[in-house]
Amino acid sequence: MQIADLGAVQLNYREDGSPSGRPVVFANSLGSDLHIWDEVVARLPQSLRIIRYDLRGHGRSSIPPAPYSMGALIRDAEALLDLLEVRDCVFVGLSIGGMIAQGLAVKRLDLMRGLVLSNTAAKIGTPDTWHKRIDAVRRGGIDQIAEDVLGRWFTPAFRKTEACAVWADMLTRQSSEGYTGCCAAIAGTDFYTPTSGLRLPTLGIAGSDDGSTPADLVRETTNLIPGSKFELIRRSGHLPCVEQPERFSALLKAFLKEIGHLD
Repeated sequence: MQIADLGAVQLNYREDGSPSGRPVVFANSLGSDLHIWDEVVARLPQSLRIIRYDLRGHGRSSIPPAPYSMGALIRDAEALLDLLEVRDCVFVGLSIGGMIAQGLAVKRLDLMRGLVLSNTAAKIGTPDTWHKRIDAVRRGGIDQIAEDVLGRWFTPAFRKTEACAVWADMLTRQSSEGYTGCCAAIAGTDFYTPTSGLRLPTLGIAGSDDGSTPADLVRETTNLIPGSKFELIRRSGHLPCVEQPERFSALLKAFLKEIGHLD
């Protein structure tokens, strides 16, 4: 783990694999940290340069005062990649991480060779929905919404396993300030028009039981980009990288090979 001091924010990040390898960058979902990618990273070839980071207000990254804008989250990712001298990466974003991926591709296509949009959309929910969630967290903390969030994240079968407790703990450990800050960023984002202008290799991934970004919504966003591919992971909720890491990793590796990012 390392801290990147970007001035307005300090981002916790981690690098695995080969420093000289082709870069793959992962951005996590709302209410999670970079550890949601642990089992995926463990299944990827170590010839890749694998970079993960905690969004502002999440994990071990700093917690600026809420609310945040999507533009600020995109600038965070841009500044981190510039600091690490990353070019031509494949950017894998889940949920809000996928929104950041879309915005970064629009702003800095030179940073990207390919895009993986996992359990995300060009627009997620409505401003009213997000402001109600912000109000709930301000009143009672993340504990107030934890059961609802976990029900969207995971299938009922996974909820019954001991492993689920680890991820429930991760969720409730997050900062309420950081969580509500990112909720505000999602509430103000509609990328349908800019995303439809993108032209780069793109893979969309959805979970069959995702209660946050249903498969049809993910497919709709993926289809905005000509030539994109879409894959459905069955028996998975909003975090297939946690619930079905073997399947997620297989899809990612196949995509990397297809676009020449992995030999």
